[in-house]
This record gives sequence, structure tokens and C-alpha cells, in this order.
Amino acid sequence: MPGASGPTKSALQSLLTQLDEIERGPGGGVLIFPGGRLEVSNLRKPFWPKLKLTKGDLFRHYVRVAPMILPVLADRPLVMKRYPNGIAGAPFYQHRAPDKVPAGVRIERVSTGNETRPHLVGGSLTTLLYTAQLGSISQDPWFSRADASGEIDHIAIDLDPPDDLPYRRVLDVALWVRDALTTLKTTGFAKTSGAGGLHVYVPMPPGTSYDSGFLFAQIVATMVANQHPKQATVERSIKARGRRIYVDYMQNVLGKTLASAYSARASEFAGVSTPLTWDEVEEGVSPRDFTIASFDQRMKAAGDPWRGLRTARGPDLKTVLTTKVAKNAKK
Repeated sequence: MPGASGPTKSALQSLLTQLDEIERGPGGGVLIFPGGRLEVSNLRKPFWPKLKLTKGDLFRHYVRVAPMILPVLADRPLVMKRYPNGIAGAPFYQHRAPDKVPAGVRIERVSTGNETRPHLVGGSLTTLLYTAQLGSISQDPWFSRADASGEIDHIAIDLDPPDDLPYRRVLDVALWVRDALTTLKTTGFAKTSGAGGLHVYVPMPPGTSYDSGFLFAQIVATMVANQHPKQATVERSIKARGRRIYVDYMQNVLGKTLASAYSARASEFAGVSTPLTWDEVEEGVSPRDFTIASFDQRMKAAGDPWRGLRTARGPDLKTVLTTKVAKNAKK
């Protein structure tokens, strides 16, 4: 698995020193690290102008979280949402890999169902930093790996609240998602979205098709919406949702993505998509507690709660998809 062993602490510290020197000096230069080198530019460019955070700060975040985020991205096709002028400028999506990339950046031809095209594939420090150089603030991997693109490794329930809804309400819905998963004899892993929402991921058994994963996610979301109709909904129409939280299962489709754990976000507070323990969900947190400016402290305090997603057992799909609970949820 490319990049699985991860960069050393000394290599990462060297990169942080190089970034500081380049940003204080010309603003552009060459980063040198074991196994790679990368030309970088415009490190002083404001990426979060109101916070006085720069492109260099984005680089520093990804250097610091590299040991935890690289396994999350490993072997997964990436979609870039590029902000060449920071969050104040217009972004654009890029699915296809650039024609020319630096040495050490992995590209694979991957089927999206309708076509096969070259994608950047995560897992190496060079690729991670290259996407930052291109202005990709977040890291957005597929739910499947490049060598088994039709098999979904995990599903995600995306909790999307209306504006100005207290985050406690979002956390409450996350706990109801956990309850639904308990009913289905499985477990989930929660993280802030890095903006106003929350994601709950559930590991899938090896070889799970996207269709089966999508159906499982639909069952979970519908269970929550049926049991708490005044607070949660699977209604796609924004107008029809009212002040209810949208329990979105629609992202679990080949080629779609969500920002990964430990990803920076283009939110106005420079949030980080942060894994949470269920105790933290119960006790209460705010997405604004976790930003690229403060995340180093979070890492020291919490470690890597997300690693459990890669080793946890998934649900017994054959049983779940044929239970009375599932049939009622699909009505």
C-alpha cells in the first residue's frame, strides 16, 4: 500500500521548517523530503483572508496530520475541489488527473461506470502535498479503492442541518444514527464535517457492492427519519425539510465523495473534519473547536480515533437487508 508506512517525525519537522523559510522568503521554492521533492508557490497567498491564514498554513496542516490522513486516503481515487485563490475566490472541481504530475504522484485509470479516466490516487506524501499546491483545500476520496473500484469499503450518513440550527441538535441525530446501527448489530464512527454538519461512517464487509452499501445506508437513514420525524428527514427538497436535519445517504454512489477525516475545509472558520468518540458526541462539541490553527493540540490529546474504521467488522448485510426492520425502513 503506497505511503502506508508513513513519513517519519524528523521528515515532517524538516518540511515544516522548509515551509516557514519559503513563506518568510520568496513565497515559492522546492520542498525536499524522503522519496520526493515538490515545487510550491504562493505560500503567502491568503486562503482564509478574515483569519489571516495562508496557503502555507494549509500545507502545514497536511504535514502535521500526514501520519493519520495518509492511511485514510491510501489507494483511493481523489476528486479535487480547487480554490486557487482561497475561499474568497471561485472554486472548481477536477476529477481527471492533470496530464503532467511530479514524480511520486500516483495516477491510475479508474472506471466510474460510464467511462474510464485517470485519477489521482491518495496514500503518498507527495500526492497529498501536490493537491495542496493545486489549491485543493479538502481531501475528497472515493468510498472504494482504485484496484476494486466497484466495491464500497464503508458507507457514510451525512447529517446536513439548516442554517443556524444549534449543533446539539445535529449531535442528537448522530446518536439516533448510532441507535439504529445498534439495532442492526453494527457500529459507526462519527466525525465533524469541518463545516456545520456531521458524518457517521460504517464499515462494510469485503466485497460489498455499491448497490448493497447504498441500500444499507438508505435503511439506516430511513429508520432515523421514521423514528424522529419532527427532527430528521430524508426529504431531498430543501424547502420540504423545514428546520429538520437532512439525513443524507445519497453520497454512497460510485465516484461520489465526502471530505475525509482530518481534511481541512473551506469553511469560514477553517474547520477540520474531526473524528469524535461517542462520549464526545453525547457530551457535546462544536465544529469550531477544531480548526487548522488549533488541530495540533487536538492530535496530541485525542490521537487517531478514526483508525478503528479500518479494522472494525461490518454488518451482516445478508441478514440486515432481509429483516423486517429493513423492509419497514424502505417503505
